[in-house]
Amino acid sequence: MCSEKGAIADNFKAISNFIIEADKKEIDIIGLPEASITGYHDPTRYPQAIIDTDGPEVDALLRLTRGKKPTVLVGLIEKNPAGKPFLTQIVVRDGEITGIYRKRRIGGPPEKYWFSRGRETTAFKYNTIKYGITICGDLVGENIFAEYTRQGAQIVFELAAPGLYGEQATRDWRAGYRWWEGVCLRRFTKYAEKYGIWIAMATQAGCTIDEDFPGGGYVFAPDGVRAYATKDWNTCEVYLEIDMKSGSVKEI
Repeated sequence: MCSEKGAIADNFKAISNFIIEADKKEIDIIGLPEASITGYHDPTRYPQAIIDTDGPEVDALLRLTRGKKPTVLVGLIEKNPAGKPFLTQIVVRDGEITGIYRKRRIGGPPEKYWFSRGRETTAFKYNTIKYGITICGDLVGENIFAEYTRQGAQIVFELAAPGLYGEQATRDWRAGYRWWEGVCLRRFTKYAEKYGIWIAMATQAGCTIDEDFPGGGYVFAPDGVRAYATKDWNTCEVYLEIDMKSGSVKEI
């Protein structure tokens, strides 16, 4: 997904379409990238796009999901009364927030000047399945994946928005995609096999007003094999059926 910075109405429209389509396909869980509602931005430049989990933007999302099947993992820049905002994924199911995860591994400058880091790692539940959520730079925190495993999680959703360096006008999209793909392969091949878990990820893609994102959606099986990958850096909707017993992954 491409989430423009501060363009909450446009981003929400795209998210709405995903949810409606996923409901038609009877999808269980939708993973949307980091800051998918608000866009990933400098909060000092877009203070109007720092939102409350009980604010009107999230309330509209709750209304949209009411009566629908999918659980939605959606990202936002969340107001923090005690200081700098959080990078947050909320878990929304049938009109209610059923969980909140705040990014624990805040990156170097400028991110560390913009955001507070979360402190909790608690596995969530969908029917009989336990799962975890990590956000972008959390992928360097192997301890987070280990903790989810200790709590019995069978799958971790990594939801990301890693910005690309360099001039937008001369962007080499293939190189950006390959860079992020390589990061994910190095980390998740190891974590999936070591902890015996599934890892599924979604990344922001495309060009925003002042920053580009590499795209990429992947699924890693508990044997460390990458079982699915999007073909390139472009935005796309991917709906998958994962058989956790047989280890098969297929597109719907």
